[in-house]
Amino acid sequence: MLDKLLTGIDKSLATKLVIFHTFIIALSNYLVSMKFEFLGFPLTYAAFTFPLVVVATDLTVRMVGKTLGRAVVGLSFIPAIAASIWVVLASGAPESVAIRIGVASGLAYLVSTLLDVYVFQWFREKYSSWWIAPTLSSVVTSIIDTYTFFGAAFHNSANEFMAANWQAVATNQLITKILVSLFVILPAYGVLLNYLQNKIEGTD
Repeated sequence: MLDKLLTGIDKSLATKLVIFHTFIIALSNYLVSMKFEFLGFPLTYAAFTFPLVVVATDLTVRMVGKTLGRAVVGLSFIPAIAASIWVVLASGAPESVAIRIGVASGLAYLVSTLLDVYVFQWFREKYSSWWIAPTLSSVVTSIIDTYTFFGAAFHNSANEFMAANWQAVATNQLITKILVSLFVILPAYGVLLNYLQNKIEGTD
């Protein structure tokens, strides 16, 4: 299975991307326990970190193709769950809570990020402007990831606040993710894309 995933791809780049994906997912699961209110709306700090995974995936697909994108998602799945469980346990949560959040995170990551690989590629082939594909794929991915994670992690959970309010927190989280993606991550994506393209052209 592992050999099949790695066939024909840059193993060094894949390793770096797997580490990055795993780190961001683990960090997001640590930050999801840190709730705050903005203008009366409940949020968690994880809304500001997960869009980085989408950007990394989209840049990977754009620069080297969806084969590497799929490989990175597949290779990151188990480490992401393990790292998430460890981080949540380290924060003092009970084992059952940590396992549930870790599995929910892994499921949301796998479904949303694999979908992102194909959605991004489809929009990229359909529209020539560089910003359309990452913008639309980011919105689609954020919707799937957010509601999959919060539903799986907190529906009827022992956390009374999250069990009662996970839909509201998820919706606010989604809005924040999209705003962060559009006004912070997307401009950074454009700058990084331009830099990488110029670097590649300079080595030709």
